[in-house]
Amino acid sequence: MQSRDNLTPITDDTRWAAVVERNSRFDGSFVYSVATTGVYCRPSCPSRPAKRMNVRFHTTCAEAEAAGFRPCKRCKPTGDRALAVPESGGSPRVEQRVSAADWAAINAALDANGFAMMTGLLDAEACGAIAGLYPQDGRFRSHIHMARHGFGRGEYKYFAYPLPEAVGALRTALYPPLASIANRWNEALGEQSRFPLRHADFLTRCRDAGQTRPTPLLLKYEAGDYNCLHQDLYGEHVFPLQVAILLCEPDEDFAGGEFVLTEQRPRMQSRASVIPLRRGDAVVFAVHHRPVRGVRGSYRVNLRHGVSTVRSGNRYTLGIIFHDAK
Repeated sequence: MQSRDNLTPITDDTRWAAVVERNSRFDGSFVYSVATTGVYCRPSCPSRPAKRMNVRFHTTCAEAEAAGFRPCKRCKPTGDRALAVPESGGSPRVEQRVSAADWAAINAALDANGFAMMTGLLDAEACGAIAGLYPQDGRFRSHIHMARHGFGRGEYKYFAYPLPEAVGALRTALYPPLASIANRWNEALGEQSRFPLRHADFLTRCRDAGQTRPTPLLLKYEAGDYNCLHQDLYGEHVFPLQVAILLCEPDEDFAGGEFVLTEQRPRMQSRASVIPLRRGDAVVFAVHHRPVRGVRGSYRVNLRHGVSTVRSGNRYTLGIIFHDAK
């Protein structure tokens, strides 16, 4: 059997990755059953995934029921959504654009500055579709007003599982090349931990540590709003790189609201960088620290990021964070 986009055959490893990520792109391609509960579910089921040893995969609902399993009452795998057409902005386009990026240049920029740009990662249609999700409260698990917490002014919402197809596809496609960079950085800093090269495996590590809440988010800024300098740390397991994608066009949809990154080196004054993003551009940047080569080897440099004051209009941003939260 092939995936919904009919590009590559689905293996059990692919199916299990889809279950761990609650990837709605695979809804309608297969269902999975859990021996310990006697139920079967769609891949995007929001229930906590079972242990791999207790999971079986089935091509159809009828096949699962013939094996003695009943449909999950939470995700309703027999419902219409199980056969729904994937949303626009789906993974084939995303994967192709990520694959086509100049990763040698991205590696070099991250090593030199702690950030790198990816121009045109999303087209205008995909940007509009993702920004258009903001009013749909059912898509999100949490709604944060920054002023209430001293974070700045503006608001953001954390997506709930299952993630929208385009958001999940970005997270899955961007992770492997970034994991290679993260492992190289850890080696340079003398840290023992290494990151698996598949995002599903890293999410399993997060889940085992109690980090089960998704962290991709949509941010909304209006005139007068801003985001204070901060770091996105949510638990024991922190992936050291993240991605922000601008979903609006500067000077047309809004003015001001520049992405700002500061870097503090030991015994030196902080350095600030302003990243000039256009709609659909992404910036990859260090979450909290990065290695810098010195005379005696590499040393750790701390970074924080934020958004300057929006002078007019509305600014929407998609944030892709690779570790989940407690």
